[in-house]
Amino acid sequence: MPEAPLATEALSLPIAGMTCASCAGRVGRALGKVPGVTGASVNLASERAEVSGTAALPDLVRAVEKAGYGVPEETLDLAIGGMTCASCVGRVERALRRVPGVLEASVNLATERAHLRVVAGTAVETLAAAVERAGYSVRGLDEAEAPAAGRAEGWGTGWGLGREGRDMVLALLLAAPFLVGMLGMAFGRDWMPHPWVQFVLATPVQFWLGARFYRAGWAALRAGTGNMDLLVAIGSTAAWALSTVLLLRHGVGHAHHLYFEASAVVIAFVLVGRFLEARAKRATGAAIHALLALRPRTARRIEGGAEVEVPAALLRRGDRVVVRPGERIPVDGTVVEGRAGVDESALTGESRAVDREPGGHVATGTVALDGRLVIEATAVGRETALARVAALVEAAQASRAPVQKLVDRVSAVFVPVVVGIALVTLAGWLLAGAVVEAAVLHAVAVLVIACPCALGLATPAAIMAGTGAAARAGILLRDAEAIERAQGIGLVAFDKTGTLTEGRPRLAALHVAEGVGRAEALRLAASLQAGSEHPLARAVLAAAREAPPEAGREGPGEARGAAAPSAFPAAEDFTALPGRGVQGVVAGRRLALGSPRLLAESGAEAGVLAGAAAEEDAKGRTLAWLIEPATHRVLALFAFEDAPRPGARAAVEGLHRLGLRTAMLSGDGAAAAGAVAAALGIDEVAAPLLPADKAARLTAWRAQGLRVAMVGDGVNDAPALAAADLGIAMGTGTDIAMQAAAVTLLRGDPALVPAALDVSRRTWGKIRQNLGWAFAYNLVGVPLAAFGLLSPVLAGAAMALSSVSVLGNALLLARWRPAAPAAAGPGPAPGATEEGGA
Repeated sequence: MPEAPLATEALSLPIAGMTCASCAGRVGRALGKVPGVTGASVNLASERAEVSGTAALPDLVRAVEKAGYGVPEETLDLAIGGMTCASCVGRVERALRRVPGVLEASVNLATERAHLRVVAGTAVETLAAAVERAGYSVRGLDEAEAPAAGRAEGWGTGWGLGREGRDMVLALLLAAPFLVGMLGMAFGRDWMPHPWVQFVLATPVQFWLGARFYRAGWAALRAGTGNMDLLVAIGSTAAWALSTVLLLRHGVGHAHHLYFEASAVVIAFVLVGRFLEARAKRATGAAIHALLALRPRTARRIEGGAEVEVPAALLRRGDRVVVRPGERIPVDGTVVEGRAGVDESALTGESRAVDREPGGHVATGTVALDGRLVIEATAVGRETALARVAALVEAAQASRAPVQKLVDRVSAVFVPVVVGIALVTLAGWLLAGAVVEAAVLHAVAVLVIACPCALGLATPAAIMAGTGAAARAGILLRDAEAIERAQGIGLVAFDKTGTLTEGRPRLAALHVAEGVGRAEALRLAASLQAGSEHPLARAVLAAAREAPPEAGREGPGEARGAAAPSAFPAAEDFTALPGRGVQGVVAGRRLALGSPRLLAESGAEAGVLAGAAAEEDAKGRTLAWLIEPATHRVLALFAFEDAPRPGARAAVEGLHRLGLRTAMLSGDGAAAAGAVAAALGIDEVAAPLLPADKAARLTAWRAQGLRVAMVGDGVNDAPALAAADLGIAMGTGTDIAMQAAAVTLLRGDPALVPAALDVSRRTWGKIRQNLGWAFAYNLVGVPLAAFGLLSPVLAGAAMALSSVSVLGNALLLARWRPAAPAAAGPGPAPGATEEGGA
């Protein structure tokens, strides 16, 4: 477990919500009761509390919140330079957590970022100083994000390799004669350079190109710990020093006893590994750069009737911009003029162009293909969907999987243990009668091969590659925990309306009681629903606007009129009845419109409409009753139908191929839900259900030992999404649903559900493979080196290979694509007939 941030002798906390002296006193008393607090004073004017002692900072925050106030927080991201292994990650995290005001710190080796949750006002300079005291550097985020950051130094840029590549190439050139000599030894030939040439070649590799290992290792020692650089520095220095002593003591006559190759070649191989690691890290983070690269740099803003090209960063909400065919859209906004097909594939993964016309919504980074558009900006900069998606992907890539705790515990003691094993190896070989040279080389091999880089990269590299691949397909995985929670899912439950169906129901039939006209029933229902965004409400309003204003005997689809929206004044005393319907007063009459559950609760009888209700229910249509509660009278029966989404059946089939059961949870009647489930091949149906009933059903399944995923899109799905082991929200739904879910599908295609579970499984599989490889590598390699079965040169090559193999294995995820659904259409809507709709 990460150590709790501690309050120092004098910690200053900002306090929000205080209004008077009694508030200050209450906060002071709450803080004073926290164990470890030796003094607490609260200043109402400055809205700050001065706390002394050694209480854990989260305990102080909880005490303030329990007293009814708050401690303002903020999040910060720092780019950390100089990290090379899992030990470095742990040291930077510990250094940051010790800074007063830090609530949480998480460091990612693959992204070289630190993500912090801090008390508002915590100085970045203080955080940077703590990192530097730990032996690392803090770079500006702009520098860290630049593709060539840190690589444009000196003449190395002329080679196109950067500093890492320059050092690697120079080390390989200087080590090449040693490699030739080693090859000659394999054939029984003495191709090794002259002893003094060996010295001249190995020394700059050791102390110039290898200087980075001394700097980082010394910084680790000053911080009272160790890292991979320290192991390389000690091991290579021991080989170089042993060879130099032998050369000076015995001269060229003992050339065959020199081991300069163990110094130069090891460092060269380590630098090769570093170079390949750097390239692979950039590749795993390519998803973020690709998303951000979608933002156009300039835009054509309409000013005074003319088009003026301006930097896109200067655009503001309300601006109108012109987008020509083939150009990227610079803002989120609404089309006010023009028509065009828009390619949204880069943002949502949708391969087909989407038609946009006046009133349609467009997003930043998408492309207008074949028409000119005039767009009014509704979101710019960090407010755009593109920026939010990039932020979510970046947060997911920076997150830490719960399994990483094991790596953290191992890395905290890894380097001291390896140094101890090396010393035991040296002593053991000497006691066994080996010559000093052989004993030293075996100890050097132990130090060189025991690299914790692979451990540090195993989890973050897989997460970065997996979340990046998912984002390209239109799937947002919130964090590493979501990936872990997706494992072992046995049942996937779907909401019906808006998730498996289009969410755009139409009025298929209207039945009225004796003495009630169809137009009157439509008018009353429309007034009751005026202003509502519920899909059924929109269907009623659409039907009412198209129906003639006079009462008549015609069905809702047999005549068309032009009733104005003003003909449907909003109901008074309006009340929503969650999961049941609505009620309000229309023209002095209290009315209710809702589900069969509402009919049963009202005490009204279906009467002559009972037969019609049975027929419509048998067709799988959704029923809504218009009731006058005061008289227990049923005025009308509305029957709606909603077509399944094109990808719904493919989604169910895809889940079955993954070996998962499927279920549908719906607020509609059992027959309507059952008809849709039968058409799509869903295994189990539960209906009708209230929002709380959906969450209860999920809880019951979980109590049976099932791990359940819930897929939904609306506000009423939020409790179920939160109650599930894994919540999956449709991106076409509400923000509340997406906030409650661990996975968001950027487009309303349920076929992405099996794809989301598939990419999660594959990512988790890569994490397990990488961790297994990293642990096995050290468990096998260290004993081999200790028993003299591995030379320092081979140990260096194997160490570099371990990190590269872990990254390469993770990068295989970049090739992942959602499986193509079987060619099958959704079929007709359940209950669809030749009857005219509204």
